[in-house]
Amino acid sequence: MIWNETIECATREEMKEIQSVRLAETVQRIYHNVPGYRSKMQKVGLVPSDIQSVDDISKLPFTTKEDLRNHYPFGMFTVPMSEIVRVHASSGTTGRPTVVGYTRKDLNTWAEVVTRTLVMAGVQRNDVVQVAYGYGLFTGGLGIHYGTENLGATVIPISGGNTQKQIQLMQDFGTTVIACTPSYALHLAEVMTDMGISPHDLKLKAGIFGAEPWSENMRKEIEGKLYLKAIDIYGLSEVIGPGVSCECECQTGMHINEDHFIPEIIDPETLQLLAPGELGELVFSTVTKEGIPLLRYRTRDLTRLNYEKCACGRTLVRMEKCKGRSDDMLIIRGVNVFPSQIESILLEMSETEPHYLLIVEREGNLDTLRLLVEVQEQFFSDEIKMLEALRKKITSNIQSTLGVSVDVRLVEPRTIERTAGKAKRVIDNRKL
Repeated sequence: MIWNETIECATREEMKEIQSVRLAETVQRIYHNVPGYRSKMQKVGLVPSDIQSVDDISKLPFTTKEDLRNHYPFGMFTVPMSEIVRVHASSGTTGRPTVVGYTRKDLNTWAEVVTRTLVMAGVQRNDVVQVAYGYGLFTGGLGIHYGTENLGATVIPISGGNTQKQIQLMQDFGTTVIACTPSYALHLAEVMTDMGISPHDLKLKAGIFGAEPWSENMRKEIEGKLYLKAIDIYGLSEVIGPGVSCECECQTGMHINEDHFIPEIIDPETLQLLAPGELGELVFSTVTKEGIPLLRYRTRDLTRLNYEKCACGRTLVRMEKCKGRSDDMLIIRGVNVFPSQIESILLEMSETEPHYLLIVEREGNLDTLRLLVEVQEQFFSDEIKMLEALRKKITSNIQSTLGVSVDVRLVEPRTIERTAGKAKRVIDNRKL
């Protein structure tokens, strides 16, 4: 099933025409209503009439999270607050929160794109969707909620946490789709085992997982423990929230709703546009948002774009699962390390759990990387020789794969903190 066949199966020429018209209108609106953007354009000698087509998009200046923070809270809005009906914001853990505002039309757009993504994931009107993303300033919970209602499926707005209650409601209400972070999905599986409940006792058929990076190995882990199809969804609060892109049931990349969000891939160092298929930083221009449209927003996520038609019939461009971020990449003694690479190595090993913590320190002028990883119950024993052999195995696997030495510390199951939101994978204690 396809929710909006006219758009989702449009030809490249048809999509380019839609994008061109919407981009030109958006540039006009932003130029005349956002002083910060107008100043940026004037600095490069650009006027709105210079943007006639999507082919002109590379003439536009980039937007960064710093721009949003510098104009905190509402300086990037293109409409007066009297037209803003809802405000969301990021957590602000790395500085001032980034604030986004939605007009009534924006909320309708958001519901539309989330509905498309739900249908991509195989959700239908007779499904029961349990939303275990957080509700509040975070966009995850309410985004999936309104998309589910727009589809006509049943929504259980339980939010995050309260894990035993989550599982009870899955049983009692016949939940068929769970929406949460992938790390929380694994925690649900753990608690179900503790409660003596088998996934066979539930009606789950699909999980819609996002809000944090996760690997293909983690997907297999989740699917094996919960007996469902694990679908990757992608979104940023700055762009709209969940619904920017999502996998279909073919699981061969996430379809971007490119009639609303025009994607580009750039080299994060040179900022030059890269060709389709090349790995680089994902950049989005929002061309239908009224509250806070963004031009060439640098997501810092690293991925590739695939413009080939998907086996599902959709022609929407697909993005690969993100390979990491250009700004959270760890550089350890000159070696680039992404937490997701460590995760993949651990998940290939039967003795460890997919719960780990990376701690980076600087001792003198040397960076050190310590890895705390949980060992599965049956492998965690008092026999020092066995644990030491496992520790050496993990150390060797990381060294040979990534070319970096790691101080591996094995810890007992359930000792690394679980959260209903994004899992904290890295503690960087360096003063960089």
